[in-house]
Amino acid sequence: MDFNITENIVLILNVVYFLLPAYIANLSGLVFGGKRPVDMGKNFSDGYRIIGNGVTIEGFVCGVLFGTLIGMIEGFIVGNILSGFQIGLLLSLGALVGDAVGSFIKRRLGLSKGNSAPVLDQLDFFVGAILFVSLIVRVPMDYVIIGIILTLILHLVSNTIAYLLGIKDVWY
Repeated sequence: MDFNITENIVLILNVVYFLLPAYIANLSGLVFGGKRPVDMGKNFSDGYRIIGNGVTIEGFVCGVLFGTLIGMIEGFIVGNILSGFQIGLLLSLGALVGDAVGSFIKRRLGLSKGNSAPVLDQLDFFVGAILFVSLIVRVPMDYVIIGIILTLILHLVSNTIAYLLGIKDVWY
């Protein structure tokens, strides 16, 4: 197996560039989250909240807008704003829907906001983003594998920073 450090660094940077709209959407949802939860405070048939207070309308909208904007900027850079818009929108929307689905699953498991659900907490948005963007783009398997590793690392680092800044109540 040939290990070329330059090629691997370029591959990692390409994956980050591709996933940037999803990462920005997920981060924007946290930073610009509001007070109105997507589930409007309603409970599911099991008596637990449908999604919970962590996924808000304001955060969802801001996340989709900022992630899509990043996709459009990337599209402008490569000369195809429409493609950038489409990819950015699907990555952003998928990331935030994936995050909401993760919250839904946590509520079904009886876990409240802030309780840890390892792997689910870190990868729900990533899986959603990949599933949504796969509707129009074939995502190479090496992008998925590298994306999973990067997402796990970035999630831990960004959540720790958000905790230290007082944006999040827990570091994980």
